[in-house]
Amino acid sequence: MRHARRRVVRRVTRLAAVGGLLAGGVMVAQAAMASETPPASARPFNASGTAADPGAALVARLGTARTAGNWIGADGRPVVAVTDASAARAVRQAGAEAKLVPHSMNELKSATSNLRSAPRVAGTAWSVDYRTNRVVVLADRTVSAADWSRMNRVASGIGAFVHMERMKGAFTPRLNGAQPILSTGGRCSAGFNVTDGRSDFILTAGHCGPSGSIWFADNQGNQQLGRTVSSTFPGNDFSLVQYNSGKAGEGADVVALGGGKGVRITGAADPSVGQRVFRSGSTSGLHDGQVTGLNATVNYPEGTVTGLIQTDVCAEPGDSGGPLFSEGVALGVTSGGSGDCTAGGTTFFQPVTKAMAALNVRLLVAAGSAGGAQKAAPSAPAAQGAAAPSAASPGSAAPVTGTTEGQTLLARLTDTRTVGPGLLVIAGSLIALVATRYIRAEQDRRAYQRYYSATWG
Repeated sequence: MRHARRRVVRRVTRLAAVGGLLAGGVMVAQAAMASETPPASARPFNASGTAADPGAALVARLGTARTAGNWIGADGRPVVAVTDASAARAVRQAGAEAKLVPHSMNELKSATSNLRSAPRVAGTAWSVDYRTNRVVVLADRTVSAADWSRMNRVASGIGAFVHMERMKGAFTPRLNGAQPILSTGGRCSAGFNVTDGRSDFILTAGHCGPSGSIWFADNQGNQQLGRTVSSTFPGNDFSLVQYNSGKAGEGADVVALGGGKGVRITGAADPSVGQRVFRSGSTSGLHDGQVTGLNATVNYPEGTVTGLIQTDVCAEPGDSGGPLFSEGVALGVTSGGSGDCTAGGTTFFQPVTKAMAALNVRLLVAAGSAGGAQKAAPSAPAAQGAAAPSAASPGSAAPVTGTTEGQTLLARLTDTRTVGPGLLVIAGSLIALVATRYIRAEQDRRAYQRYYSATWG
């Protein structure tokens, strides 16, 4: 995979070591502790995208035996890969561009099925490249020469349209090195706020932590956000963190970009190949790039994840779980990849539509946003209109709101203006207990960070 350096749109200011707000690639979650919650509604999401995406609609009508995917061209027009002249005429009559290719989607999917049935090799990934009509298999630097040779034999047995590529980096989940949401197991970025109609949650990556993980907004353990109540990894890569208060609070529909700036999220959809997208993360900030593949499979050291969005957007450790979006439409949460934001890289995302369907939750957006709280959101390509992919924007600007950094627990407990002298002994005992737990948590965090730093490529 080509490692093209992507332009940095904005760098996120790292959080202070003591306390701090949730920022950079995070839905504004610190407001979960607010006593008042402004009106908010759950937005249904478009799981297929075919109604608003003419290319996908044509693929659905013509069938996978006569087509091989669709994407957005450089001029913003939909392009559909077809296998016969009759299908090409139908595409052109519908106002889209047709590209004749030798292999149908059925053949391409059969190839990926054969790759999945072969013995698993950690450090490999593959996806269908619609634009070149190939299945591209990637192998990172951890794949041995013997495994690489065996993978080449499997590919040769499938056909010449399976393209093999070696990479310099290593495929790893993007976990350690960030502070936006913190547990004794590591650090991640929050993704999007969702609800099941009774309680609100943070949708983030599944590899960030198993069910039962407790998350904080700061490394002092002052601002407890919630607990992971559902986690799936490997196979898929998504999880739900339930807010302690049950409500996401003010700013639930805003993705923070850093510097007090944010983007308002108005709906969710599936992306298209060639679409310009944006990823915000707590380590590397806001970056942009293009979707290069769909339904990708990645063999992480921890296990295999399928059905992912593949992009050339860069990411770094700590960006895991952070949001992928375009034109204010939620697309995915960061799973993992290789490279960094200096040299560029490949990053994979868990589609939000699939995650929300599996978890039976809906996206939280502000009431009345985008023409009605209960109106289904359009797919991202439709939101772009006829503009070329490079003309897309993250979405409408919105301020990041929430609580400000308060006193530390130690300061609150020992403030004689608010705590009577008779309670200082009790306060001292609580301080000792908190200090013991903090030291243990810090030891766990450091051990976790050392492990991921050692495996980071």
